[in-house]
Amino acid sequence: MPKSHFLLCLMALISLRLSGSDEPSLPLRPASEVPTEAGDPLAEAEDPGAQECTACVWREHSRVLRLETIKSQILSKLRLKQAPNISREVVNQLLPKAPPLQQLLDHHDFQGDASLQDEFMEEDEYHATTESVITMASEPEPVVQVDGKPSCCFFKFSPKIMFTKVLKAQLWVYLRPLQQTSTVYLQILRLKPVTEEGSRHIRIRSLKIELNSRAGHWQSIDFKHVLQNWFKQPHTNWGIDINAFDESGNDLAVTSLRPGEEGLQPFLEVKVLETSKRSRRNLGLDCDEHSTESRCCRYPLTVDFEAFGWDWIIAPKRYKANYCSGQCEYMFMQKYPHTHLVQHANPRGSAGPCCTPTKMSPINMLYFNDKQQIIHGKIPGMVVDRCGCS
Repeated sequence: MPKSHFLLCLMALISLRLSGSDEPSLPLRPASEVPTEAGDPLAEAEDPGAQECTACVWREHSRVLRLETIKSQILSKLRLKQAPNISREVVNQLLPKAPPLQQLLDHHDFQGDASLQDEFMEEDEYHATTESVITMASEPEPVVQVDGKPSCCFFKFSPKIMFTKVLKAQLWVYLRPLQQTSTVYLQILRLKPVTEEGSRHIRIRSLKIELNSRAGHWQSIDFKHVLQNWFKQPHTNWGIDINAFDESGNDLAVTSLRPGEEGLQPFLEVKVLETSKRSRRNLGLDCDEHSTESRCCRYPLTVDFEAFGWDWIIAPKRYKANYCSGQCEYMFMQKYPHTHLVQHANPRGSAGPCCTPTKMSPINMLYFNDKQQIIHGKIPGMVVDRCGCS
């Protein structure tokens, strides 16, 4: 058993002893092997409830221990003696709104669950994978229109595409030809349903373009951030309104087609990264907080850094860490023959295998160090992907 796993087991057992019981709350032997007096109806009636309560107590100790371990591990792995003393107000003052920081946030996954549990996946060498998607604009829903306007632009995506990672997204808009050089102000508005107070469209992009094209001009606009938000929150995608006014107030953006303008409507060009793996048999048990499973199992656990008071962590504010809890009973020991023999040789002198992580993955983190510098790094072993007895 690795030293770190042994220490986790030992700490859990000690914490259970400190709860006021003379014996560990979690029996190391199956319930069927615990001797009871024959014909004792009280013992038989209380046994299931006692087992369930024991599992709850053990699980709560495991959860609390996991949270404390995560806090100490983060500081240790970041080589910090203590958490930087930076308040939320100071963070708001220090945090730049420059493009490089936003690009860093867009480029990296800070949620801690982007590994897709590769251990449980295998290469899919049969199905095609999507790399690029071009989506043409269509008319938005009536709930965002007033007197039938705007007539453009809504972009629809399949569920399959919405579960991919967006690498690049460009909005292409065709601008009608000019007779002379002019400054064009291009504006993109995010559509929202019309209320009693009228339309509440929100401007999301503005561009100033010097245009002298007498043959028309295709203009591209970076749309990655907007599209990522749509994929994360599909209910916010009501479409966009596009206009491009020249100095005379003429709208040059082709959003409603005139005769001879076929094929010039706006479109989105999206490059995505789709996993070429498919799931295979899960090698560990996954449970939820309402599960009655007594065996070693992985349980969900979300770590909230704001609840810790750790405002010095910029991203992620929270992540899915998970934890392991449950019994490693003798009846499941065929997989661990050496430990099984030790148990038989000295059943009272060994606590047996412990339910611990058998596969873990890293998280990306953006944070302030104790010198108030912004650091981006990857912290290994922070997400429990699988649990087992070892």
